[in-house]
Amino acid sequence: MDAVVFDLDGVLVDSERTWDEVRRAVVAEHGGTWQDGTTRALQGMSTPEWARHLVDELGVRLTADEVAKAVVDGMRQRYAEGPPVIAGGPEAVRAVGERYPMAIASSSPPVLIQAFLEATELTGLVRVALSSEQVDAGKPAPDVYLEAARRLGVDAAECAAVEDTTNGLKSALAAGMRVLAVPNPHFPPDPAVLARVSAVLRDIGDLPRALGLAVR
Repeated sequence: MDAVVFDLDGVLVDSERTWDEVRRAVVAEHGGTWQDGTTRALQGMSTPEWARHLVDELGVRLTADEVAKAVVDGMRQRYAEGPPVIAGGPEAVRAVGERYPMAIASSSPPVLIQAFLEATELTGLVRVALSSEQVDAGKPAPDVYLEAARRLGVDAAECAAVEDTTNGLKSALAAGMRVLAVPNPHFPPDPAVLARVSAVLRDIGDLPRALGLAVR
């Protein structure tokens, strides 16, 4: 293994529910109707993708650009006092970074990825911070993971990916990476997809040991 690539939301930041709350509020405020299955469908989509989905599928009476701005502004407000970092996440990243080059491959917009890196003082340690906005297709397509590997200068097959949701796991698997799952307790992944990963961890703190690193 040559590198480790982390998802952000649900793996390092406890934000999946926050995204859901903010999007639901925007949909309700602007004439849309939330549907069964919408939450899971949006997980992993890039910002342009989920913004179009809210307009085209849920009937929000805004343009996709306006939807994106409203939701991301709402997330910025929630992050104003710092992102909701998952306990043990930064420590796990630092432990892994002592051995491997690392990237973040996230569906979050770049501004929120940067907010996490700055709040946790990981900016200099994480070599590549990539949003699915910066590739052709969001998760479950493999694009963001493949591009993260390319920017790290390693073969995707020689990377480990750390993910939590169904679409994220599908994305990393499609990229050909060794996938370690940290299942999101609020949005448990599809058992059939979970059965395809290399390891299932109880929490992010188990990651260094799962990668064979010494735990201090």
